Amino acid sequence: MKRSYWRGREKRGWSNRKHSYRPRRYRGPNHNNCTERPEQEEPQTPVNAGPSSSGDPSSSSLTQNSVVPELPGFYYDSEKNRYFRLLPGHNNYNPLTKESIQYKAMECKRLRLLEEEEKQKKKTTRAGLNSSMLLQKRQLGLLSSTSYCRLVHELKVNCMQRRKIEIHSPDSSVAGTNNFKIIVADVACERIFTVNDVEHGGCKYGIINLSGLGKESLTVEMYDNLYFTNRKYVFLCLKVNSVCWASLTHPDSHVLLCLMGIAETPGCASLLPASLFSSTNPGDRPGMLCSFKISTAWSCAWCLNPQADNCFSTGLTRRVLVTNVVTGHRQTFGTSSDVLAQQFATQTPVLYNGCRSGEIFSIDVRQRNRKGQSWKAIRLFHDSAVTSVRLLEAEHYLMAADMAGKIKLWDLRTAKCVKQYKGHHNEYAILPLHVNEEEGLLTAVGQDCYTRIWSLQDAHLLRTIPSPHPSSKDAIPSVVFSSRLGGSRGVPGLLMAVKQDLYHFSYN
Repeated sequence: MKRSYWRGREKRGWSNRKHSYRPRRYRGPNHNNCTERPEQEEPQTPVNAGPSSSGDPSSSSLTQNSVVPELPGFYYDSEKNRYFRLLPGHNNYNPLTKESIQYKAMECKRLRLLEEEEKQKKKTTRAGLNSSMLLQKRQLGLLSSTSYCRLVHELKVNCMQRRKIEIHSPDSSVAGTNNFKIIVADVACERIFTVNDVEHGGCKYGIINLSGLGKESLTVEMYDNLYFTNRKYVFLCLKVNSVCWASLTHPDSHVLLCLMGIAETPGCASLLPASLFSSTNPGDRPGMLCSFKISTAWSCAWCLNPQADNCFSTGLTRRVLVTNVVTGHRQTFGTSSDVLAQQFATQTPVLYNGCRSGEIFSIDVRQRNRKGQSWKAIRLFHDSAVTSVRLLEAEHYLMAADMAGKIKLWDLRTAKCVKQYKGHHNEYAILPLHVNEEEGLLTAVGQDCYTRIWSLQDAHLLRTIPSPHPSSKDAIPSVVFSSRLGGSRGVPGLLMAVKQDLYHFSYN
């Protein structure tokens, strides 16, 4: 009897222990341990919550800095300091999914940063760095002119203020009706070429004259090409993968477009004269277009070296194609991966390519095609697909970004990485880099829609600019930075195109 009695008691005890398990609610380091069943309803504030349950910033920072254990099927809310149940996100009736929680947190962070910028609560990114100290060191001879100018730009960049630009156009239906996709400035930063999405899925193009940025009204003139927008032209159906300015008849005389084919429409690389988008000589617009049928083109680049005059390159699927615009002669170089980024050197006719496999290699276009890949002069490697390559002025260094969010500065003489710029965010998008060596700045827009500016010299992150619009895949800003926006007598600052709006972040 006693043996059976104890057996029954053990069974009852084991059963009770199985059903009494409850997920443990995580508390900060100042809390006592307690258990409570997480529910989806709004929780009540615990009586013995301690100081960390209050809404002061110190308590929230403690919770964020501490390691919060993950529970399958639950998520931890740092504001309410407790767990909540996650439901499957495969239906339209679930208001609480992992994606919605992440989006809400990102949106709260963006709005908070925008509010801080409006209140001008920005601090200097370097301790003790201010204009009076720089001027004093400059007068004492402790700073060179180059270092002084670079540090002044760092101060000015940190204090830039956002202002919206009014876009005027001779055609009232052009300005402010379509989302900006790409903006690219010419060498003098007097004009920017724009690619805008249209409703039926294609693109249209225009050129914005920046001469009006120096005025108080902040207005610019945008010229759209009526030949492309008012007629059913094949370009409107093609997706633009890459854009660069081309110097065919004179500096920045044309725009080179890299277009992806759709269905039965083949892809092509097209040279559009910039005069097509001018208000003068409207009668000679048709017939000035040069187009080359090229399928699956990912990137393009124009060569400014006289030894490969009038040549451009396109990065294709597993090959590189170099074309002479005047003679039509083509050179093909086979690769083992898709070429997503390209840039020509100016001192030598050498083309640098970034591939989906993470490889970066150079091609001397003066040599003829060879079997295999023995024509690769320099080879560098990233761990992810390379999305942008930029040569520095002396052409001894190359900047490269990849889809893992890494930005590296390579020394081409030793084939080694000498600097890494941290903070960039990218997972799958082809995003460009903007190197301003004269100002000593590096600018890049991440997939999270934040614009980040680094110091070229020491890779220090100077500023993170949130987007004026909510973050989304189709709202990644396109930017242009220069100390002379509008020409040699232009104004310094950052241009940001997002959705249908154009913004100017000015120094003053």
